[in-house]
Amino acid sequence: MEITWNQFVISDNKERLDVDAIKGFLSRSYWANKRPEERTLRAIQNSACYGVYEGRKQVGFARVVTDYATMFYLCDVFIDEDYRGMGIGKKLVESLITCEEYKDLVGLLGTKDAHELYKQYDFEHDTERYMRRMPDYVRNMARN
Repeated sequence: MEITWNQFVISDNKERLDVDAIKGFLSRSYWANKRPEERTLRAIQNSACYGVYEGRKQVGFARVVTDYATMFYLCDVFIDEDYRGMGIGKKLVESLITCEEYKDLVGLLGTKDAHELYKQYDFEHDTERYMRRMPDYVRNMARN
């Protein structure tokens, strides 16, 4: 996938990913700021990844974990602070949920602060049906 929008390009080409920029993005996030670097690298290797670029500079990122048949999990969505408020996050999410690979699949995600963004794309709260399992290392990170 490669979508040009204004001066930005959204691409699923992993060779374009700026892993240092992604690590920087995630180190500033509330959900992954304590994630060990090796886990981030493994997550990138084993997920569908999408970068947002202005020229050669990566300004956004998202990962999708999926079986391509029934569901996808959207995660690690991040737009560089200097580029927020320009509609880039909206365009990134819209591009992902409408692409052929995901448009007919159940979508899942977790967010603490972007509910209104995702509601625009038909994501709904469903706290009564879903459970999660937290491995010890994640529980320990939350305590520190």
